[in-house]
Amino acid sequence: MNKDINSPDDIRLLVDTFYGEIQKDNLLGGIFMGVIKDWPKHLEKMYGFWQSILFSEDTYRGQSFEPHRHLPVERKHFDRWLALWRKTVDAHFCGERAEEAKNRAEKIAEVFWYKIDYLRNNKV
Repeated sequence: MNKDINSPDDIRLLVDTFYGEIQKDNLLGGIFMGVIKDWPKHLEKMYGFWQSILFSEDTYRGQSFEPHRHLPVERKHFDRWLALWRKTVDAHFCGERAEEAKNRAEKIAEVFWYKIDYLRNNKV
């Protein structure tokens, strides 16, 4: 039986496993591999991001949307990202924080896609 996300080590497992799946994915792998030049640095940033969200810790510095603003992505990319995130969470965790991780990812994807689509269609 899986446990909930309770520690920074759990966040590391989640993030490392998820991005391992992203790198192998036919739809997303090329985009991520083309943009992320320093994977250890990116993963550290993601550990802090998810710790700040799930543990209400002040561990993330940065503007989460800005690096995604000009990515060559469509709605299908966000759908795949979410499917891989849910699969990874469900494979390793269950509980309140695991559900929160999935819910927050859905909201993040929705907002990012809305902003990207808006900026493209309004040439902002």
